[in-house]
Amino acid sequence: MLFNDEYKSISVVLFWLLFFLLRKDAGGAFVENKQVVLNQNQHKESSGRSGGFLFCMKTRVSIQGYEGSFHQVAARQFFGKDVEVIPCATFREVVKIACNKKESDGGIMAIENSIAGSILPNYNLLQKSNLRITGEVYLHIKQHLLVNPGVMLKDIREVHSHPMAILQCIDFLEKNPQWKLVETEDTALSARYIHQHRHKHAAAIAGKLAADLFQLKIIVPNIHTVKNNYTRFLVLQREDTATRVQEANKASVNFQTDHSKGSLARVLTKIAEGDINLSKLQSFPIPGSDWKYNFHADMEFDSISKFYAVIETIRPLTVELQVYGVYKNGKIN
Repeated sequence: MLFNDEYKSISVVLFWLLFFLLRKDAGGAFVENKQVVLNQNQHKESSGRSGGFLFCMKTRVSIQGYEGSFHQVAARQFFGKDVEVIPCATFREVVKIACNKKESDGGIMAIENSIAGSILPNYNLLQKSNLRITGEVYLHIKQHLLVNPGVMLKDIREVHSHPMAILQCIDFLEKNPQWKLVETEDTALSARYIHQHRHKHAAAIAGKLAADLFQLKIIVPNIHTVKNNYTRFLVLQREDTATRVQEANKASVNFQTDHSKGSLARVLTKIAEGDINLSKLQSFPIPGSDWKYNFHADMEFDSISKFYAVIETIRPLTVELQVYGVYKNGKIN
């Protein structure tokens, strides 16, 4: 026969090769992680090549800050180095773009730091959005002193960075009182500025990604005072596109009680009785109320059925209850 099995296999391979090339020209990309595998027999999800043709559009997420910022590092840690980031000046803009399916696939937003504590306004932004938490990243914050190639330590006259980064490195900086400290809006932006202007007498404080992106030299690494400094980032996706996370063992919940005597204690007791670890409890005032509060709770569990059972138990004890997301807890490296 003209079209025996061998010829059929060849024709199918050629068809998908042509299809892949057309998709790539249209903006697709050949990737290796968590994309769709197409071959002659099946369409399936895969975490590797698996002998098939892989293609997809790049994941696009909004971040606060500029290219080279720690938000971008967190995005790469979760989605892979090929993730495309949309820099935003404010967290409000991050959420706005993350909510728009025409602009992004979601967002990455810092929510707390091991030194500075919780970023309370971001809880309000999350509450007012249609976004769901689908993951988290714990990022070790390491600040380095960056210069253009060829610049020596003795050449430095001024140091540029965000005020928080300067504060985090103040012990090191005070050992060099001759340096002028220049505050900027972003660590990565400082690194880009030093690179673009080819400064021979200025340095920037930023992370390793900024150094790599802007071809700067780390002249002094790890200049931050507190070495055990972590920032927790939330991975956010729209409610209509968020998919169920496999092996989920953590959840974020927002609730409000009637503020009667013992009302919060009753909720917390039920959580403990349900064999759920309450890893975080954050209160923040309800705007326009007379000192009434919402509560954000992060819960950890070894069985998702335990979590849902606890939710049904505490629901009658609350005025409002909303599950922001059920996801897999991030690892602290």
